[in-house]
Amino acid sequence: MGNLAGKAALVTGGSRGIGAAIARRLAAEGARVAVTYTKGEEAAAAVVKEIEAAGGKAIAIRADGTDAKAVQGAVERTAATFGRLDVLVNNAGTAIPRPFEESPLEEMRQVIDLNVLGVFVATQAALKHMKDGGRIINIGSCVGERILAPGLAAYAATKGAVKMFTQALAREVGERGITVNNVQPGPIDTDLNPASGEWASSQTPVTALKRYGKVDEVAALVAFVAGPESSYITGANLTVDGGTNA
Repeated sequence: MGNLAGKAALVTGGSRGIGAAIARRLAAEGARVAVTYTKGEEAAAAVVKEIEAAGGKAIAIRADGTDAKAVQGAVERTAATFGRLDVLVNNAGTAIPRPFEESPLEEMRQVIDLNVLGVFVATQAALKHMKDGGRIINIGSCVGERILAPGLAAYAATKGAVKMFTQALAREVGERGITVNNVQPGPIDTDLNPASGEWASSQTPVTALKRYGKVDEVAALVAFVAGPESSYITGANLTVDGGTNA
């Protein structure tokens, strides 16, 4: 029996990378988990299969994070399938590195729609189902507080918005016993940003630990914030970045 036994969680963008690691960790803690995906059907199915093989329960839901109705539907399906919704992890997000003056409007709109509006929509829908002790966990970024590399102006702005949304919403729902926190990863080794990739040469040196983080290191912090021992932590921006912002 883990810290989340009997709980139900939804992890948006949970088919790969940080999201998949979070889904697996929450399931290991006893939660029943739903993951959303946009295109990675096979990857999402693999996450579900892995959780079920370990004795957990999980479902995968196709839902584009920029489609409000799809996101709302994913929340409703999660609550209907598990009979409740206790933990929402707003993990779905994207970055399109490019000098700002060269960024097409459609790219900026995509980043805003997914990283900000997608978080708003999922959270609003989830709050209708959450009871005392609910957890809303946003996956922001260390660049939402401090930016050290060019080409991420729009992305950094959206993560700064997530930071302030977290703090503001924590004030609104605190009396309901619901906590709202923002986990801010730094350079993490994923398919989109591998430790051996072209961006690593500029990111690794600015960390205090001189290495990329692992997805499981982010998932561990999310699991703690989702659990009962974090009940007095809310409105916090918790950075797991190897000292990038130190």
